[in-house]
Amino acid sequence: MTMQDNTSTHRKPLRIWPGVIFAIVLVLGRYVVPLVVPDEFEILSLPLGLIAIFAGMLSAVGIVVWWMFFSRAPWLERIAAIALMVAAVVVLKPLVHVSVRTGNMGYMLYFYAPPILALAVVVWAIATRHLSAGMRRASLVAAILLASVPFVLIRTAGVSGTGAQLHWRWTPTPEDRLLAEAKDERLSPPPAAAEGTPASVDPDPAAPAAAKIEEKPAAPAKDPATAKAEPAARRATTPAEWPGFRGLGRDDVVRGVRIDTDWSASPPVQMWRRPIGPGWSSFAVRGDLLYTQEQRGEDEVVACYRVTTGEPVWRHRDRARFWESNAGAGPRGTPTIDGDRIFALGATGILNALDARTGKRLWSRNAAIDTGVTIPEWGVASSPLVIDSIVVVAVSGQLVAYDTDAGNERWRGPKGGAGYSSPHLVTIDGVQQIVLLRGSRTVSVSPVDGALLWEHVWEPGVGIVQPAVTGGDILLTSGEAMGGVGIRRVSVSKTSEGWRVEERWTSRGLKPYFSDFVIHEGHAYGFDGSILSSINLQDGTRTWKGGRYGQGQLVLLADQALLLVVSEEGELALVSATPDQYRELARIPAIEGKTWNHPVVVRDVLLVRNGEEMAAFRLPIVAASTER
Repeated sequence: MTMQDNTSTHRKPLRIWPGVIFAIVLVLGRYVVPLVVPDEFEILSLPLGLIAIFAGMLSAVGIVVWWMFFSRAPWLERIAAIALMVAAVVVLKPLVHVSVRTGNMGYMLYFYAPPILALAVVVWAIATRHLSAGMRRASLVAAILLASVPFVLIRTAGVSGTGAQLHWRWTPTPEDRLLAEAKDERLSPPPAAAEGTPASVDPDPAAPAAAKIEEKPAAPAKDPATAKAEPAARRATTPAEWPGFRGLGRDDVVRGVRIDTDWSASPPVQMWRRPIGPGWSSFAVRGDLLYTQEQRGEDEVVACYRVTTGEPVWRHRDRARFWESNAGAGPRGTPTIDGDRIFALGATGILNALDARTGKRLWSRNAAIDTGVTIPEWGVASSPLVIDSIVVVAVSGQLVAYDTDAGNERWRGPKGGAGYSSPHLVTIDGVQQIVLLRGSRTVSVSPVDGALLWEHVWEPGVGIVQPAVTGGDILLTSGEAMGGVGIRRVSVSKTSEGWRVEERWTSRGLKPYFSDFVIHEGHAYGFDGSILSSINLQDGTRTWKGGRYGQGQLVLLADQALLLVVSEEGELALVSATPDQYRELARIPAIEGKTWNHPVVVRDVLLVRNGEEMAAFRLPIVAASTER
């Protein structure tokens, strides 16, 4: 017997069982559990999708450790398998769809590929352990290639509670289907004069001013001297019931509406449903007209629809498109109604002043170019704030104010910071001021000239959610890349030496990420991760936590102490806004698709939308004397 034959005969067999155990844990933790456990499941405030990713990565590391140090495989095969896995990821990077390549802030492929490649190594080791060395090594290359192919064939529609939303690369997106179906779409007939909307137009998307808006600020549409003579006439209109982001006070509070809570007997009735372009805008509403923003191909659109029928009235288009893989395409901000004008800020910084009746552009600026800031990773998400004769917007944490009539810049706030929150008008110690959450610093500035009044630092800091005033104090939230950090009550007062800012308490009982919270009778209600929570505003202690709604949004029906919740899956739910315990009173399906947009309640109409469709529901209104 030759020395080679003797070595082969006495070589110990592969130690397979540790790899098999790691592979089973990987399959269960990464793929099976997310299919059978509710999407909103959390451990230590970590969502199910994130837990599954960690489980997959840790199991893949376990497989690599087993293979390299405990498998008894020839060293050439040990090193070759790891080298092939690394090479596969490197080669895949330029070949995968852009949504996969840039997903999870550019790390998606690194999160998703290693578990599959590690499983391929385990399966290969089991299947070929009795083959010759040459056959094993050739089949190893084949196994890694086969495991890599699926990543070239998929795309992602963004992230949700369970992680990436995967689709075949060649399947059309909802936006693709909308564009194909909308070719023959007609606009609604002009509204009656009594509605304040006597005309409807669809501005030419190829107009030079719109095409160049990203390159430089557009010149004011009218001579300032002429513009100053018009506001009184333009503003002599019926006040808007829901003038912009989160309603009258930017607080998601609805008053004067009482509904039947027995939805098994009297559920909301759908009035209409229609597809819409992607975007995370909510609605502004006056009379029978609603305003929102959406993306349609290469055009960023400010659109007007009828509340009663959902029919389109007019669309204003700018040749601009923002897209990132986590949230997708489209504008993030909500239009603001001021008299018979609409102010809308797009995801790339385009600020439009439009005639609310016709969609005609009155003036336009690019706030990002004006301020010289870089478009943030998830786009410009601010909604315009109108105060008297100025409109204020935030671009990646930079405040800038423009004259509402002519579009001339009036002032800029202090530099620095970043974020996705909107400017918020509050009055503290009798002083009107604009508060903005930006990065780790919350700033307050004067509406007159943008001068800094006070600031508060809270690390880490991602400013997304709106602040709130309670008992003369202000409630602030903070977040990080993994989600919400908590909520803080801050005392702000004016003294002879200036403004004094002191922390009262900080609570982790309510940790909103990008879902806003509401205040009712000494308690705050909102999302702690993906689960609803209530905290006492005296000391920040949690009073209850319950109900899984994903990264949803809500409004407060104050007259009944009710939370009307729209879940991330597009469901409608009624939850009691009382501090004693969590009680869900009703839940029904509403719209399809990932729903991050804020709902709106005007009179007896509920408006909901996401990046795929929008719908209106007639709520079952009851009189106070007949309420159940």
